[in-house]
Amino acid sequence: MIAHGRAVPTLHNATLPDGRVVDVHLDGGRVRDVVPAAGLPPVGDGLDLAGHLLLTAPAEPHAHLDKALSFDEIRPPMGNLDAAIAAWENHTPTLTVEGIAERARRAAMLLLGNGTTAVRTHVNLLRGDDPLRGIRALVAVREELADLVDIQIVAMAPYFASDEAIHAALDLGAEFVGGHPHQTPDPSGNLRRLLAIAQARKVGVDMHTDEQLNPMMLTLEELAHSVRHWPESMPVTAGHCVSLGVVERDVLDRVIGAVKASGIGIVSLPITNLYLQGWGDPVATPRGLTALRALLDAGVRVAGGADNVRDPYNPLGRSDALETAMLMVTAGHLSVGEAYRAVSDGARDVMGLPVAGVRRGASAELMAIRASSLEEAVAAAPHDRVVLRRGRLVSVSRTSRSVAVPTRSERPEQAAVPMSS
Repeated sequence: MIAHGRAVPTLHNATLPDGRVVDVHLDGGRVRDVVPAAGLPPVGDGLDLAGHLLLTAPAEPHAHLDKALSFDEIRPPMGNLDAAIAAWENHTPTLTVEGIAERARRAAMLLLGNGTTAVRTHVNLLRGDDPLRGIRALVAVREELADLVDIQIVAMAPYFASDEAIHAALDLGAEFVGGHPHQTPDPSGNLRRLLAIAQARKVGVDMHTDEQLNPMMLTLEELAHSVRHWPESMPVTAGHCVSLGVVERDVLDRVIGAVKASGIGIVSLPITNLYLQGWGDPVATPRGLTALRALLDAGVRVAGGADNVRDPYNPLGRSDALETAMLMVTAGHLSVGEAYRAVSDGARDVMGLPVAGVRRGASAELMAIRASSLEEAVAAAPHDRVVLRRGRLVSVSRTSRSVAVPTRSERPEQAAVPMSS
């Protein structure tokens, strides 16, 4: 165990992505200075990060902590988004506040151990007489873990949720209005209803948007036009935006122009959408991704998230931002640097968090990982990590490996080779 959130004054001998080896001085939860490493061992509460790459700590801009780690208790069938929704809806009558909180707590701690110090979670309003079970559970977990990780809560309102339930969720402590208009019988009407509630409460919105491979489903464009003149105090985020990845170029340019003008943050969720999308296309299966390259090139604020982890919507997932970054490289064709920025600086920007990282004056939200380069870190995702939140040590992971050595004395090239007759 580590001392609970102890402040760290100096990080010694850390390697930065540009290859520099530095000492980082911290003060009051911020980076006071970054200087060339003196090569000295740490004293007092300082940390020696020799052999570690020091990075901005990841942030998770789109999680479902209320659903996380429920796969084993639900045992859902493999399938697309509709099958996942049905499996979850069938299971919701059994959910309790205590059960949701227990899984959410485990999921949050998995994220923290892997370096993530801030999470935005969507929490479903449920069917039945007590639709706020998930909200109450996540508010309790947020308070319990407040010294370790920042948790933002989106009240995710399905089509059946009443206005009263949404207002009650905000009263309990949810900070954003959310939903999935594209999955409703009236996408435009549902979107307008949710935006009206957010405006009445003067809060931001974070919408599941166009999570389907239908180029005609473009509620993102309507969302962009609807919030064009919203104040910065009511931030707007759109997650998924999968249909944007399959539209024609002229439509793409038009929608991205509207998104850029409205300042909407876009969250791509490759792990879950690569799993959920394309089940009906056995040949030339399309990628379940938004138009990442076009969005980035246009200067849109882009983040990468994991979405679901081991629940009906995604049976896998490691709760590791490096997994998301890897898929943004391999499936989204981003550079390694662009992908890591999407899960760290980009995610923090979309979430409205203070600027963090290894720069003077930035919030000391940091992850040190045993790697010599960013490419190695994303490729191998080493478990050896040190995590700081606001300059305080909140997680340390160490691994060891022992591998058997060969017992034969000769090298492989010296081994006898049978001769054919």
